[in-house]
Amino acid sequence: MAIDLRSDTVTRPSTAMREAAADADVGDDVYGEDPAVNDLEAAAAAAVGFEDALYVPTGTMGNQIAAHVHGERGEEVVLDRESHIYRWELGGLAQLSGLQPRTVDADNAVPTPAQFESTYVDESLHRPGTGLLTLENTHNARGGVATPPEALSAVADAAHDRHVPVHLDGARLFNACVALDVDPERMTSEVDSVLFCLSKGLGAPVGSILAGDADFIDAARRDRKLFGGGMRQAGLIAAPGLLALENVERLGVDHANAARLAAGLREIDGLRVPEPDTNIVQVDTADLGIDAETFVAECEDAGVRGGAHGDYVTRFCTHLDVDSEDIDDAIDRIDAVVESG
Repeated sequence: MAIDLRSDTVTRPSTAMREAAADADVGDDVYGEDPAVNDLEAAAAAAVGFEDALYVPTGTMGNQIAAHVHGERGEEVVLDRESHIYRWELGGLAQLSGLQPRTVDADNAVPTPAQFESTYVDESLHRPGTGLLTLENTHNARGGVATPPEALSAVADAAHDRHVPVHLDGARLFNACVALDVDPERMTSEVDSVLFCLSKGLGAPVGSILAGDADFIDAARRDRKLFGGGMRQAGLIAAPGLLALENVERLGVDHANAARLAAGLREIDGLRVPEPDTNIVQVDTADLGIDAETFVAECEDAGVRGGAHGDYVTRFCTHLDVDSEDIDDAIDRIDAVVESG
């Protein structure tokens, strides 16, 4: 049986989640009449310390709604060049909102105040100016890096000094909070909106949450409709999301399994494996002369599924459907792949 480490989105809903879906009290959410959705939005807003929240089908939709609400057409968005919003959302900033990305190379996952200042542009006769700063925590492409709230606050303060709103792509926000032992409300205290996923790590089958103040969410709800995200009896998928919020504390298990995987792979000659902050393990095969696509294919043949995230970088992601025995088995299978190569 394959050990699937492609992503923490591959988890299967628990029996309790399936039962919650079957028993959910539902209504038409576009009319605001779905009890399960309303309960989820209230609980999610409280979990991250915001006034209100909106349930959306995907994290990408939530990020793009946030950009659409915060920005005005033509404005520039400052963000890391490796950020999910820039790399993996099909140019949504430009396509959906007419916004221009202005990227920085945030080596530590989040831009510094100096980097923000160096890219900030005043509105003028010739330029629309900087309209939004987006941050990411944990940072997916940089290896699940967990950024402390002080670093988020520093650059957010710099943006606010320029009257620029700040959106946090916290798809794996709770992984950062657990890894750093920081309350979610502290992590989001200086941003204007936050997105987090229920289907990454927390085990829900569908959905993400966009949170902000009441006026922001009112506008976001309208944009969700614009983007085709209005849902009807959505309690069937929202009810498992409520249970997903209870899975936050167990994320530490995934982090421990990621550390176990990294330590085991580091013992294999030719693999370079940084210490993971959270549940994402990056494996560099450049020293073996094996590109990531080839390595991923050979690992899959051996029964371990991962994903290519660079020319020579493969990502393995731990989650609630794999345990320490699976991790040890994966290490042995990958060792065999390297030995046979």
